[in-house]
Amino acid sequence: MEQSPYKKQSQMRSFRVAFRGLKILFFNERNFRTHMIFAFLAIVACIIFQVTQTEWIHVILLIGMVLSVEGLNTCIEYICDLVSPEYNALVEKIKDVAAGVVMLTAFVAVIVGCIIFIPYLIDWFI
Repeated sequence: MEQSPYKKQSQMRSFRVAFRGLKILFFNERNFRTHMIFAFLAIVACIIFQVTQTEWIHVILLIGMVLSVEGLNTCIEYICDLVSPEYNALVEKIKDVAAGVVMLTAFVAVIVGCIIFIPYLIDWFI
């Protein structure tokens, strides 16, 4: 059995392909850019409030989770569009569920962000 041409690539090519994927996400997906803006704001808030190391870890992990899930959602949408360019009720459900998972992940990130940052905001204003 012959190996896929995608498997026969150097480590350097693997990195180039991965960065190309991130570039595609950033320049083609508005929601990814929106999540990047909120990630940037969360990082700025961490710097301003001088959060603890544990809080930094939570923020970074959640940023990674939200961006990763958004990327997987985009992959699911691309695959659905490839295999079923015409309307399909099942494809619509698949896309809706994938988008729902992104929203759920972002919602959890917002809740954790509130738990981390609200005490700092209260101390800042009092």
